[in-house]
Amino acid sequence: MKRNCPECGDEYTGRIDKKYCSAACRATFHNRQNAQNLAFQRNVNNILRHNRNVLAELNPDGKANVRKDRMIDRGFKFRYFTNEYRTKNDTLYHFCYDYGYRVEDDKDKEWVFLIKRQEYVE
Repeated sequence: MKRNCPECGDEYTGRIDKKYCSAACRATFHNRQNAQNLAFQRNVNNILRHNRNVLAELNPDGKANVRKDRMIDRGFKFRYFTNEYRTKNDTLYHFCYDYGYRVEDDKDKEWVFLIKRQEYVE
């Protein structure tokens, strides 16, 4: 029995349950179906990677105080982070992988304290 491939339209023969003419057509069809979800995930991962690189660049020694504007100028997006850590003193840190930050509790909130994750922080 001859059928047409839903991906490329070529005519093919084969088993009764075969839906595509080749493995390449099958993979292309499914990749296109999942492209929107994969694009969103890829975009978020790119933002997280960029945020981590900005933190690493501004914090070469493991601890630093920087102005919030300096981070924003480099394209840092504060809404994207991988996890949060709350200390015993109830201080909240946001982490992008192994680099973290906390916005200082000033009235202007212009300063950000940067740290690098240590072994004891789980």
